[in-house]
Amino acid sequence: MELLHSTLQIGLEKPLKILHVTDSHIALVDERDDERKHALAKRFASVDRESAFREQLAYANENCDLMVHTGDLIDFTSQAGFAFARAVLAEDKVFFAAGNHEFSRYVGEAYEDRAYKMNSFREMAPGLGAPLFFNARTVGGVNFVAIDDSYHQFEPWQITRLEKELAKGLPVVLCLHAPLFEESLYEHMTARNGAGTSTYLVGCDEDHLPDDEWRAIEIRPRGITQEAVDFIKSQPQIKAVLAGHVHCSFVSDLAPGMPQFVTGCGYDGVAREITIL
Repeated sequence: MELLHSTLQIGLEKPLKILHVTDSHIALVDERDDERKHALAKRFASVDRESAFREQLAYANENCDLMVHTGDLIDFTSQAGFAFARAVLAEDKVFFAAGNHEFSRYVGEAYEDRAYKMNSFREMAPGLGAPLFFNARTVGGVNFVAIDDSYHQFEPWQITRLEKELAKGLPVVLCLHAPLFEESLYEHMTARNGAGTSTYLVGCDEDHLPDDEWRAIEIRPRGITQEAVDFIKSQPQIKAVLAGHVHCSFVSDLAPGMPQFVTGCGYDGVAREITIL
């Protein structure tokens, strides 16, 4: 396991330790799945992604107060994948924010919008055992709030719920799948992926959208999204944002005193231990 170490100073009386894991992309199939899903699973047969996740979970259980997983636990929808996710999310120490692959039927086969997501959600039958679109849990005096922004958009009701969580008066760690736009993260991704490539950041303006118009349509802020991003960045009670999605590790400030911790791929064995003081 490649263990990154970070510290978050917010004035807790007793230190709190969390393990941030994201983008495990575990691909599981069984006899209930069609040939296309079996073909997807075979792409990753040479890498034991489940073992990497099990090692991270064991570390969290032994050394941390909470594991925060910020989405793409599974790579595509399948009954075997749903069963695995339900077992994982039943663990007391796991807190989850959904990623786009939790809803992806065949990975990139269609334009992914809210209707697509809700059709995938119905396939889960009883769900995954944890709220996928908004969740909150208080641990050690910190309110961990998960919002599903996996399609790069926010909905009005999510911000209303966030306002209610902020009203509790506790310090908040916001858990997202897709990171919020921040210039240095954008520049890092451009240097890493090449100019004009997809950035996959929430709240990009027109000057920072990808050249690929298909991706630009997906990522361009719609509805309340830009207002929501600005609201989040304006809230001093939000002490940090945890995110994944972009398959690299990077730390930068969204606002003074509000770091955004982006952690690399869990399937590569990457995890971030954050000590909150």
